[in-house]
Amino acid sequence: MPSRRLLLTAVLIAVPVLLIGLQIFSSQHHYFGPLESLKNDFVGDPKSFTVPWAGLGLALIGLSWRNRGIAVAAALGIDLVYQAIRTMHGGPLAMGNGPVLVLTGIVALALWKWQGAQRTNALHAAALGLLLVLSNKVADTWLAITVLAGPRVLDEHVVLVDHALGDPSWMMGQALEFLGPVASAVLHWVYIELPVGAMVVTIWQLRNVVPTGIWPRHYLVRTFLTLGLIGPIFYIVFPVVGPIFAFGADGHAFSLGHYWPDIVPPVDLTPGSITFDRFTPRNCMPSLHTAWALSLFIHSRRDADGNPAPRWLRWGGAFWLIATLSATLGFGYHYGADLLAGAVLCLTVESALRAPERGWDRARIQLVAAGAALFAGLLLSYRYLSFAFAAHPAPAGLLVLGLFVAFVAAFYRTWFAPAVLPITVESAARV
Repeated sequence: MPSRRLLLTAVLIAVPVLLIGLQIFSSQHHYFGPLESLKNDFVGDPKSFTVPWAGLGLALIGLSWRNRGIAVAAALGIDLVYQAIRTMHGGPLAMGNGPVLVLTGIVALALWKWQGAQRTNALHAAALGLLLVLSNKVADTWLAITVLAGPRVLDEHVVLVDHALGDPSWMMGQALEFLGPVASAVLHWVYIELPVGAMVVTIWQLRNVVPTGIWPRHYLVRTFLTLGLIGPIFYIVFPVVGPIFAFGADGHAFSLGHYWPDIVPPVDLTPGSITFDRFTPRNCMPSLHTAWALSLFIHSRRDADGNPAPRWLRWGGAFWLIATLSATLGFGYHYGADLLAGAVLCLTVESALRAPERGWDRARIQLVAAGAALFAGLLLSYRYLSFAFAAHPAPAGLLVLGLFVAFVAAFYRTWFAPAVLPITVESAARV
């Protein structure tokens, strides 16, 4: 208990310090900072509709059904009032003030009026919602930092790796052109509404919190937040902008040519770094959309007790993963190499967090170590052996895919495969 209280105190201190520090940085470099964005959520034009409402959805987990109804009605009413005022003054359509204000109100009520399990559950769930909102603000500023930290990008290296993987971004981009605007609209919605999918899975995982008062020791939000803390570090280590920018029309004067998605760029065995603009985020390597969608898929399989999830959730998780992968490639936001790195990062983080009651046994240590080694090996090979991928595409591509498949198999065997019971005289007799 003292260690948990110490951790909570550290978080309560670290979050405002981080937000203030990022706001100072943003102001100095003329970017829109997290505190300015947060202010707009309260009294201005919210940047996002989905994130505040998804945050409120997480907060509702810790409330009674009566309080959930009151909270949703209050948030919707506030949003409508704010929007009416905006419309009268010629402002934009920008819903999202209501859920942020209600989230704040839930925290205030829990601290001031509620007691016992009602207070604990409300604060726990509201903290998840607030973390989702605040992490989105931090992420926006971090993307600006990636631009300043990475004036030159490494897309020439990654595209050579993608040649060995079959140029998946180019193939999917052409497939989306063939499928037309309806398919693109669906995939675009899935891509930008990832918080909605995560909220649905998390609500299902935590559905019994209020009646039982017991919180599972591991659930989707823990993996989501950990990936969000670790993954963006590599945007600075390995700056990449993506095919549609480096090899497509969206790169404008900095593009190496209008290749994507119709023409595969020529193979260059002497890749280097290229100067890019001061606006496009370097947020490709690894693909966190892939990592988050894969974690959503994993957590849509079973609940915290190992019971199978309902069919609608399993199918929904599979659809969200497939659609997200198709969108990341089909819109030219990522290379196939980014997706592999993102998937390995997800499985490594999930292996470190999953089933904490099991402890750090030999299987967990081996899996996390193998995942970390594979992730580091992928990034190092992408950077320093990309010419070898281009010179020997078939063996290089098969080697990378083979290592990835082996790691996926080890992950499944460790966490999902049914245990093999030893054969005894009694069990043999029963058979």
